[in-house]
Amino acid sequence: VLRSLGIPTRVITNFNSAHDRNINLSIDEYVDISGKTLHLTEDSVWNFHVWNESWFIRRDLGSFYDGWQVLDATPQERSKGVYQCGPASTRAIKEGDVNLDYDSSFVFAAVNADYVTWVHYSKKRKERIYSDTRKIGKFISTKAVGTNARVDVTANYKYPEVKEISFKISYSQYKNSLMDDRKILVTAL
Repeated sequence: VLRSLGIPTRVITNFNSAHDRNINLSIDEYVDISGKTLHLTEDSVWNFHVWNESWFIRRDLGSFYDGWQVLDATPQERSKGVYQCGPASTRAIKEGDVNLDYDSSFVFAAVNADYVTWVHYSKKRKERIYSDTRKIGKFISTKAVGTNARVDVTANYKYPEVKEISFKISYSQYKNSLMDDRKILVTAL
């Protein structure tokens, strides 16, 4: 419909799409002390989810948020009492502006929530035992114009994940680095 009105629109597919029911920006999994999954949350991760993007000027939010906007024709949650989602600015989602109207927090979680596992000891006590910041929002894609090729638009929704670099140094190297710091400190006085 939007294309027939001359509004640029495209279909987006998000793999490992989070469904954050309580909008806490994480997908929480609870296990008991033996590792058995407990069904204490309605959060879930879908293999994929599809929505539309349309190109809008956002006078209501400011020109910073102009551009592609998420519109979900199949929302699973109510937004302001109605089953609707969007238009949420992809720029707002990428920048983490989750307090804007139009479901930016829900879409942010769909592409960038942390996947957290908790050990549930009792109603008053739980402990986080695992957190994966990379699991959600993979290969966010659209179809290329004029071909059936996939175009990766993940960078429109989130910044690249920081890669952890592990390295080892000997104790003597560590000790020497502390000595170097002291020398600089004494020199600075």
